Amino acid sequence: MNALLQQEEWRVIDQSAVGMHFHALQSFGTDDTLCASVGTGKAPATARTWVHHKTIVLGIQDTKLPHLEEGIHFLNEQGYQSIVRNSGGLAVVLDEGVLNISLILPETEKGIDINRGYEAMWELIKNMFADFHEQIEAKEIIGSYCPGSYDLSISGKKFAGISQRRLKKGVAVQIYLCLSGSGSKRAQLVKEFYEIAIKGEQTKFAYPKIVPEVMASLSELLHDQFTTSDILLRLFKELKKNSGQLYSGQLNEYELELLPNYYQRVVERNEQYIKSR
Repeated sequence: MNALLQQEEWRVIDQSAVGMHFHALQSFGTDDTLCASVGTGKAPATARTWVHHKTIVLGIQDTKLPHLEEGIHFLNEQGYQSIVRNSGGLAVVLDEGVLNISLILPETEKGIDINRGYEAMWELIKNMFADFHEQIEAKEIIGSYCPGSYDLSISGKKFAGISQRRLKKGVAVQIYLCLSGSGSKRAQLVKEFYEIAIKGEQTKFAYPKIVPEVMASLSELLHDQFTTSDILLRLFKELKKNSGQLYSGQLNEYELELLPNYYQRVVERNEQYIKSR
């Protein structure tokens, strides 16, 4: 078992239901808050789960698209809001069928190598679905949105992507899991966004050429109708195996004091990226 998953305590903050009622920027502000708290020893290792209504989370490079405003207008017409996140990567889709999991870990004296963070999340997901006996691979899936070397896939079809955020000796390893619905329909939406936002122009950055067929949901890949509750139960069971104590909690007093400032920073960065065009 990956040593990063083995913690004396795991606190679980489940915001998968309430997250539907607040802005996605708050999730990134919350993870920054947890990084600061866990990294400075004010809280134990924390797993946070969250779901948001129809939102496209853009990467910083996406703000440099030549026709970004038209692309965002298209997304709005499809019923999606858009935000710019403060971690790496490119555009991803959030909706009711996508569960996000953040593992917030304290950096050790030697620090956590970036690949160790990715490997820990990959191992967690493999263990959560070990009963299906399907091989979950970690490799870049060409043609997917937000491609990366730790795309998680089954039979060559991507269902999840991992990113990391580091702040004040805390590390947030974040994954989006496409649980249900059509993975290819989500990919088609992002494909059309890029086509509208680029319009065939030459760009300094190589944006992905999306092939919707290489993306799917876990329900499609494992032929089972997963709900968020199903996956939360699997997550809790795996974390319990790797901790002396697992408990459900909320933000502590220290974190509640930090949150407004970190949320404001996220809001200001989001506005800055859009205005800097």
